[in-house]
Amino acid sequence: MVSDLVRVWASGWALSRRTPRPVEQPWGTYIEVGQAEQTGRHVLYEAHGPAVREAAASVTVPHTWLKAPAEPEDVRPWLPRGWVVDEEETGHLMAVDLSATEPVAPEGYTGSLETSGGVTFVQVHDAAGELAAKGQVALLGHEAVVDRVVTEEAHRRRGLGAFVMRSLADHAVAEGASLGVLGATDEGRALYETLGWKAHARLAACVYRP
Repeated sequence: MVSDLVRVWASGWALSRRTPRPVEQPWGTYIEVGQAEQTGRHVLYEAHGPAVREAAASVTVPHTWLKAPAEPEDVRPWLPRGWVVDEEETGHLMAVDLSATEPVAPEGYTGSLETSGGVTFVQVHDAAGELAAKGQVALLGHEAVVDRVVTEEAHRRRGLGAFVMRSLADHAVAEGASLGVLGATDEGRALYETLGWKAHARLAACVYRP
């Protein structure tokens, strides 16, 4: 079950971030990211010693990341020299059975929706036209991967995050999706759990910094 969710999450993340198509590997998949702080990332479908060691040993380029469905302390002993666990980037793999709720934007805010290349973007603006919150969802048939949900600091605790999440879910359901998947921060997990999402595994984040 967890390995299936990780596979969906990796595919949706790549679509959402407009990366090249993920490349299947014996341990999972590799996604070329092409950024200075993240040249690429290996996503392991299952976390065990041989898979982590093999994936890490294949890396020669600094700032390559490795994500695995495991507790950070379990992965750390398997990493070769030059690798570190990044506690701040370690998150939570979450999923939910999607349902439509027809959300209404909080008073004083307006929501908009736009779809491009299989990814739908929701933005929320205040009365002055300033961007207050946003999020996006990658559509993969019956699965939908939510990504980059952010509420600007000045607009937090006003229900905007929940509105963005519900808007993304409504659109995904309308497009035929029934399962939602995402990778959450600690703060995000607290919000998503109030909306019915469940955490299925930690997502240990490791990076090659020789």
